[in-house]
Amino acid sequence: MFNRGDSLVICGQQRMKTLYLLRHAKSSWKYPALDDFERPLNKRGRRDAPIMGAVLKELKVAPDLILSSPANRAATTARTIAQKIDYPLEKIRYSETIYEFGEDNLIKVIQDTDEKVDTLMLVGHNPALTELANYVGDQPIGNIPTCGLFCARLDIKSWSQIRENCGKVKFFEYPKKQSL
Repeated sequence: MFNRGDSLVICGQQRMKTLYLLRHAKSSWKYPALDDFERPLNKRGRRDAPIMGAVLKELKVAPDLILSSPANRAATTARTIAQKIDYPLEKIRYSETIYEFGEDNLIKVIQDTDEKVDTLMLVGHNPALTELANYVGDQPIGNIPTCGLFCARLDIKSWSQIRENCGKVKFFEYPKKQSL
């Protein structure tokens, strides 16, 4: 193992990529006049996010980059999870593109990720996250529920190479699974 330029090289090859897709925790509809972007987490969401953060800490989830939708419910989820897994809050990045809800938008965000990042966590919204998980994964997952986390090891060396079925699902965790 040695460094060549800015890329870590192992046996002449760059490391593989790992993708985490985290859906925001349950949001509140208590204030119907509130803009969708501003909706906060509800009681269940405020309970589930720390629980899932503890699960992710136990799984030793350590993303190089957390990239979140700036919508209140997603940003709050990202910060809560980051605190639980000891990820510095000031390193969380926010992208309006993730809020735009399209699988194609998420693919573009991933393709634009710095190659120094080997493990990327996107915090966002459905249906785009579930569509993306089913696009990259080697097995269908159906639906990522609120505060659910999908993880796949991608058979790519560059984020620009993301393609259909390029990933092997490592795990799929969600709050209700913790109470089973």
